[in-house]
Amino acid sequence: MANVVQIGRFAQATRLSIRTLRHYADAGLLVPAWVDPDTGYRYYSYDQVGTAELIRLLRQVQMPLAEIGQVLAASDRTAVVALLQRHETRLADDLQRQQRALAYLHRLIEREGTVVNYHVTLKELPAGHAALLRTEATASSVTQKIQDGYGQLAAAISAGQVAFAGPPFLSMSEPFDDETPTPFELGFPVSGPFPAWGDVQSIEMPARTVASTVHHGPYEEEGPAYAAVQAWIQEHGHTPIGAPREVYLVSPGDVADPSEYVTEIQFPVAPAE
Repeated sequence: MANVVQIGRFAQATRLSIRTLRHYADAGLLVPAWVDPDTGYRYYSYDQVGTAELIRLLRQVQMPLAEIGQVLAASDRTAVVALLQRHETRLADDLQRQQRALAYLHRLIEREGTVVNYHVTLKELPAGHAALLRTEATASSVTQKIQDGYGQLAAAISAGQVAFAGPPFLSMSEPFDDETPTPFELGFPVSGPFPAWGDVQSIEMPARTVASTVHHGPYEEEGPAYAAVQAWIQEHGHTPIGAPREVYLVSPGDVADPSEYVTEIQFPVAPAE
């Protein structure tokens, strides 16, 4: 084919490695203009340099590949600007979290590693009903997924004509990372059952026993609270069952300052015999 070059020359022209170009091709973002059916060699057109440069810059500012695909597929400038603004907001939030983490690190160093002394208690939670949404996210997309998810839950609760019966919660078995999406659950206690609405389910929560503590401050500083509850469970001979849950007693919807957040950390445990 005319006006095409092998992947190596295209990599030099775009300042993207061959491995990266293959990755973008597999993701459907920048597919070769032609693949030789006999050799499997990939060829690109110089007309694709502009797209390659756009992808390179978007990755440089840490935009996820899925959202880059949305940018490339956008039909007009307004849609592209909206996607960029959403990503800019996320970057600003990430910067604030990093600044809070650095401040927290300085406090730990000043205290020579001493962390907050959390008070852990055993609680009996009654049975009840909840609106539940199961979804998944990476570390870079989780904030937006949580915001969107609680929006879906609120809409489902309103459509189901039931009342909110407690603060929102989140449950996950593993921490979020940027390699593989982590499944998690978002929910609101509600006054009674209601018809399923989209991906939101109406569930009945059984009575359960939990080891619990309360964390005051940003979510990035919750680690010692989790450790305190797990250590307490071990020391008192309880058996953990199921995933831990965060209950947002005071959350971003209530206050603007993360230092004012109040979060209860609950670990389900087997009832005492």
